[in-house]
Amino acid sequence: MAIVTIIGAGMMGSALAFPARENGNEVRLVGTPLDREIIDTCRKTDRHPKFNRDFPAGVKYYQIEEMQDAIKGADMVIGGVSSFGVDWFSDYVLPALPETLPVLSVTKGLMDTEDGKLLTYPELWEQRLAEKGLTRSINAIGGPCTSYELVAHDQTEVAFCGKDLKTLQMFKKIMATDYYHISLSTDVVGIESAVALKNGYALGIALTIGLNQKTFGIDSELHFNSQAAVFGQAVKEMSRLLDYQGAGTLDNLAVGAGDLYVTVYGGRTRLVGILLGRGLNIDEAKAELNGVTLESLVVAVRVARAIRNRIAAGVLKEEDFPLLLHIDEILTDKKEVNIPWESFTFAY
Repeated sequence: MAIVTIIGAGMMGSALAFPARENGNEVRLVGTPLDREIIDTCRKTDRHPKFNRDFPAGVKYYQIEEMQDAIKGADMVIGGVSSFGVDWFSDYVLPALPETLPVLSVTKGLMDTEDGKLLTYPELWEQRLAEKGLTRSINAIGGPCTSYELVAHDQTEVAFCGKDLKTLQMFKKIMATDYYHISLSTDVVGIESAVALKNGYALGIALTIGLNQKTFGIDSELHFNSQAAVFGQAVKEMSRLLDYQGAGTLDNLAVGAGDLYVTVYGGRTRLVGILLGRGLNIDEAKAELNGVTLESLVVAVRVARAIRNRIAAGVLKEEDFPLLLHIDEILTDKKEVNIPWESFTFAY
């Protein structure tokens, strides 16, 4: 039996308590400062307020002030924060962990630098720790997985990535179940870039749903030709971006495309894309969603900013990223949706 400490009681971090505990491990769920009510609810009901089933019996719950107790004797830490918690996790959690305690992060995203580079969060955290003279084993999860489906034991395949294969094999032994299937990869840049890039592109595909509702009516029959066309363009541009990032194999693209598929068919990114397609600008869409956090918007703008930097430097070509650049225009400049269909065509 291993001891698994999950820091961050959001939906995905909490969902991972299910396979971890059902494998017979001791599971300790720690809330961030924003999760206080969630942990209080879990203690009273043994159920996350967003889930429709109880946690497996025996999961233990901790407030953030009890984090040191929760990591004592742990074999692994799962980082369950959103991309808006990256700085907090870097400053508060990682330095407090023993150097030998490996971390597995669910946080998806990229950070752009002034010179147009795109850093994965493991890279970013490692750099910040190095500035303090610290090192940690930081690994990550990528792939198509929605939290409520994991809780429901829907068949799910993901990829664990990190620099050390033995560490990844240990994680898999602890976490894999008959419904949670895990591939392993030492290509951190490839996997993490693929699953981060899908966010902005999922929004782009959802634009077509809103456009069709605007044209044919909200209750009209579904139209798939336009969705499929943008999906295809998204995969092409993701492939080019992965090449720019130095990804190892096309297997990474499969992980990202799977994640793209899941994101298009559910969640907040789909909702905001539909609203934009109907004709709302980004401010109006955010107001309509009443303050819902949208990580996809942050990632899309960061990636586009880096790509524009590299285009200006002559490293990349503008014509290779028409969809991404249009999504950025919609988000940054509040331009109307006008998908550049003809720029998606090719002749070889």
